[in-house]
Amino acid sequence: MNTDWKNFEPVLIPNIKDLYKIDVYEKNGGYEQLKKVFKDKKHTPESLVNEVKAANIRGRGGAGFNAGLKWSFMPKPDGGPRYIAANGDESEPGTFKDRVIFERNPHLFIEGSILAGFAMDITAVYVYIRGEYRDQINMMQKAIDDAYAKGYLGKNILKSGFDLEMYVHSGAGAYICGEESSLMESLEGKRGYPRVKPPFPAQKGLWGRPTTINNIETLANVPLVVKNGADWYTSIGAKTHPGPVLYGISGHVNRPGVYEYPTGMLITDLINDVCKGVRGGKKVKAVIPGGSSTPPLRGDSLDGVRMDADSLRTAGSMMGTAGMIVMDEDTDIVDVIWRISHFYHHESCGQCTPCRDGTGFLEKTLIKIKDGEGEMRDLDILLDLCTQMEGRTICALADAAAWPVRYAVERFREDFEKRVKKTVYAVA
Repeated sequence: MNTDWKNFEPVLIPNIKDLYKIDVYEKNGGYEQLKKVFKDKKHTPESLVNEVKAANIRGRGGAGFNAGLKWSFMPKPDGGPRYIAANGDESEPGTFKDRVIFERNPHLFIEGSILAGFAMDITAVYVYIRGEYRDQINMMQKAIDDAYAKGYLGKNILKSGFDLEMYVHSGAGAYICGEESSLMESLEGKRGYPRVKPPFPAQKGLWGRPTTINNIETLANVPLVVKNGADWYTSIGAKTHPGPVLYGISGHVNRPGVYEYPTGMLITDLINDVCKGVRGGKKVKAVIPGGSSTPPLRGDSLDGVRMDADSLRTAGSMMGTAGMIVMDEDTDIVDVIWRISHFYHHESCGQCTPCRDGTGFLEKTLIKIKDGEGEMRDLDILLDLCTQMEGRTICALADAAAWPVRYAVERFREDFEKRVKKTVYAVA
């Protein structure tokens, strides 16, 4: 594991003034990898897929699946349209790292999308961005327009014979549309209901045609792999979850923000060194490592825990989007979990009964506890509700709602017990 973060030079968001401008991006080597692929006949669609697969770019949107392996699931071209849906919905509370790519290095993402398009013989890329990101939508559209003007998008790109269109699509504030099949439903103009799988998107995606869904940050890594090779990429960070990653850190730290470092960093280093510690010199009570859906960890159990999929799995959580929320010793965990549950209840699409009703019951029970009306048995009811929700729905929103509750009750039970009535039942 190479996590020498103190000497790490950012590559996704390098410190270059006005890099979002296409002329500045080109002066700093931008679009050179695209030119090289089209000029050098050694680079074929198959070789690109294999290089990305060897690099093991694990999806930065939360699932952590090998991007190149995902690309390889696409069937052979049959003359019909094929699509990439680039997921920039970023509606997970605690997650805000794709926004920085839109603002500071959009052309790296665009170049990565074109390379991915060439690798999979894609017809069009749809960039799905959450509707609240109005400024970032405009920035992304400007970058795409500039790429068209320079001949990097459209017909016969750089006289290569390869055509690719790119469109920005604005979401409407629905968290569920961050789920890949709901995203496709939304792009098609339908209500954002997740689809039953199989068939999977590679077989039947947008408008019934082969489709690959990748996160914005995932695609931004592609030009780096093409430029430096898979061996270079896998030498960065954690062995089984390599590469640079954008850590979005919020909460009770002195210096919140988005920081680019290798995967596999110690959580304690991120809090104490990168973010200059907890405000007021207080202790860490809890950390949510990867966005609100990932299980919270106790502050006294963070020693040795690293920000990569395997380390966090061993610790009992997940990498998610690397959107880390830090909470100090004064935090009321009951209030935090109620607020998260309120969000998931509000955002459930209502298609599946365990999610539609379960998220509501979770929130009602937590309100009861929060207001001092709860009983000890309500804690067991919460855990039972989680069991009835997990793994029983079309998409993972029910799991996302259940996990914070389950692990908060299990790991911070004393906080919940302080808020409930100590009812004693007489035995007849």
